[in-house]
Amino acid sequence: MNVEVTPLPGIGVRKDFVLDSGRRVGVVTHRDGKIELIVSKSDDPDACLASLPLTSEEAGALANLLGAPQLVAQLTEEHRELPGINTRQLPIKGGSPYDGRTLGDTAMRTRTGASVVAVMRAGQVHPSPGPGFTFTEGDLLVAVGTSEGLESAAKILQHG
Repeated sequence: MNVEVTPLPGIGVRKDFVLDSGRRVGVVTHRDGKIELIVSKSDDPDACLASLPLTSEEAGALANLLGAPQLVAQLTEEHRELPGINTRQLPIKGGSPYDGRTLGDTAMRTRTGASVVAVMRAGQVHPSPGPGFTFTEGDLLVAVGTSEGLESAAKILQHG
């Protein structure tokens, strides 16, 4: 996928790419920090069909929605030929006893056999988090393990 980066003098930077349909979709990051999701018209790739302003938090949530499934799909494909190994997304929800605590505090691998291989936060992937990695509400953990281990890990993150 070819992402084009276009400086917009006095405005910021546009980053976009062409969909199979011929439309362009992308993001304009303004100099003042504002973020817009943009979609072009199908008959004119330079004309904007829709522009949706996003807060940083909304942009991060959208990135998590789009990025985490892709990461999980890639890991699932890589583990396809390993029977009994699964990949799952585990959210840190509001009220989780581990919001503000570290991966090491969960003792997840010891307790469940499941391993956290990445954390998605505000659109950023944090691969191979160490035991000192501090979770925060909204994080999406990508974990690998047995079905039973992953189910236990989800319960730990939810209930302690």
